[in-house]
Amino acid sequence: MADSIESLTLIVSLPESVRMPNANHWTYEQTLIALRVYLDTRYGRLNLSNHRLAEIGKMIGRSHSAVVMKCCNFASMDPFHAARGVKGLPNAGGVQEKLWDEFQADSDAVAEKMEAEWEKLTQTHSITPTTFEDVVSIPDGPSEVERTVRTRRLQRAFRIAVLVGYDGRCALTGLSIPALLNASHIIPWSKSEGKRADPRNGLCLNALHDRAFDRGLLSFDEDFRVMIAPGLNDDECLGKLAKHLKGIEGKPLAMPERFGPLPEAMAYHRENIFQSA
Repeated sequence: MADSIESLTLIVSLPESVRMPNANHWTYEQTLIALRVYLDTRYGRLNLSNHRLAEIGKMIGRSHSAVVMKCCNFASMDPFHAARGVKGLPNAGGVQEKLWDEFQADSDAVAEKMEAEWEKLTQTHSITPTTFEDVVSIPDGPSEVERTVRTRRLQRAFRIAVLVGYDGRCALTGLSIPALLNASHIIPWSKSEGKRADPRNGLCLNALHDRAFDRGLLSFDEDFRVMIAPGLNDDECLGKLAKHLKGIEGKPLAMPERFGPLPEAMAYHRENIFQSA
């Protein structure tokens, strides 16, 4: 501890001209962009062969390798990857670790700031959108400009993070057509303030199964296997649809490569949304 204090004192006492330039430190805004890149890029693409990362690095004044390393540091903070031995650079905490903790505690607030920073970047630079950025559904609600902008930012961040986590495939069928995929909230939007942009509160489902999940005709048990509402057995109006849904009963949910669904969120869905009777 004494050595650390002595070193810190020495650094502070050095003339400004010989201290480490501030330009070497990532700003909060740059780190927000790095988080966005981490969320919208498959883990297997977080490497030097991904030229999109190099382009974004130039836009924010960072090298290609610096952006890759920053994203890999985020991966090391992600419990999914950390459990598989992914390690970040030593002393990679500070702003980045604080931002990650903020995202876990209040994903909505961080997602809104992240998307606002991303919008600034896209207004001054041409960035190729991700595959999943163009199809965003806006929940019903107030139409005031400020709230609409915030809603769009949260929905966009949520959709990208969820679909990238599931590799752009429906977690039940493997369907990989972006226009037919939805980022489904496990705890509904209206009930999940503070977690609306949390990808752990999301599933990637095709439009049909998303609707069934949203209406409580479909849920998942403690082992993340499909549960089908008992009432479908007697509903002749559903015809082949009911037969199809019953056909996937017991099927396991495919897990994402990051941000696995929260068990407590799924428990909420079973207890409050699922038509169990």
